[in-house]
Amino acid sequence: MSIIEDLEERGVLKDKTNGIEDFIKNNDINIYCGTDPTADSLHVGHLIPIITLLRLKKSCINNKVTFLIGGATGMIGDPSFKSAERIFLEQDKIKQNTIGIENQVKRLFKDNNCDVNIVNNSDWYSNMNVIDFLREGKLLTVNYMSAKESVKKRIVDGMSFTEFSYQLLQGYDFYHLYEKYGVNIEMGGADQWGNITSGIDFIRKKINKEVHGFTIKLLTKSDGTKFGKTEGGCIWLDKTKTSPYEFYQFWINQSDDDIVNLIKIFSLKDLDDINNLIEEHLRCPQKHLLQKTLAEEMLELIHGKDEKDKCVKISEIIFGNSDFNEIKNIDGIKDNLKNIENITISKSELKDCKTYYDLLSKTCVDKLFSSKSELKRAIVNNSVSVNKKKITSEDEEFINDDIFSYEFMLVQNGKKNYFVVFFVD
Repeated sequence: MSIIEDLEERGVLKDKTNGIEDFIKNNDINIYCGTDPTADSLHVGHLIPIITLLRLKKSCINNKVTFLIGGATGMIGDPSFKSAERIFLEQDKIKQNTIGIENQVKRLFKDNNCDVNIVNNSDWYSNMNVIDFLREGKLLTVNYMSAKESVKKRIVDGMSFTEFSYQLLQGYDFYHLYEKYGVNIEMGGADQWGNITSGIDFIRKKINKEVHGFTIKLLTKSDGTKFGKTEGGCIWLDKTKTSPYEFYQFWINQSDDDIVNLIKIFSLKDLDDINNLIEEHLRCPQKHLLQKTLAEEMLELIHGKDEKDKCVKISEIIFGNSDFNEIKNIDGIKDNLKNIENITISKSELKDCKTYYDLLSKTCVDKLFSSKSELKRAIVNNSVSVNKKKITSEDEEFINDDIFSYEFMLVQNGKKNYFVVFFVD
């Protein structure tokens, strides 16, 4: 199965050039995708093209893959389908972001035993003067460039020449990569179709060579919202921005309406294996087989097996029936629980507390419980647990060593409402 057929089966392909299937069958493939370094980390939205590159490389050792970081184009900002001009980044920030992204991409491919050619377009634009660049622009007319759907609205709203030049820059990137590395296919998100076809036409007019491209659908959830966004913002691949446990829970919490599509799109497993998993999942969806399978695969892909094992264990302790005392043996537990609603409080502020009710009144009222009265009712209704221990009375006392021997206290109200109290000396 070609990469195009595979993407169609997975439901992720949007646009493709005419004849791309025959081209892939009859030529050695060198495919590239890229991103501008607008942040110092990739997020889950970047994973689809990267995983596509990994699948392509794993399917045939002769396939070549290239990842471009837009050190030059990042200083301009892609205007495609944007409502306003991007804020310019300083060179130092772009360099810092580039290092972060490059390290992530290198590790992803190295950990999967795949080679990748990582390039930065500032390497060739820094040696090109403005006259040389303007002469290249003769190959693409203003009418041709302004007719692209990706820029039509920006032109109406008011588009600078700087933004308008982005299409030519990306087109020239494709030409440069073809000439230097033999890159012959460009892949991008759905918003990149105009830029990709500009590069294809640029190459055809300049050197009369055949190259191709395709795009991947904008991924949305069943409720119409953009995939990869939460109330807290993007789900990043950098563990300092999104903890491994938060990353794991992001996948675990995907709905049954979305998970069948998501595992096809993101998993590196063969489609036959995925379809078998889907059949098993549909027989007993309450076990969340697909969510657990994809969460573990994505976590191991991004953060490694040790982090995966750790997060699975944390989840079993918090949401399952594992002994809470086992949590003491997990390194970095505090960092991994920061995505759960929490506060940090000094132990000295709690020194006068004798009962669990006193403790929760000082830490959780107006957070997990709307009032002390609600806290009392929840205790009477056997809805409250502290460190997985059910609290049965507001007069029930706690033992200091049992509570303060941990770095935190996990409070639960009902089945799904959790709160973490972090202790400091």
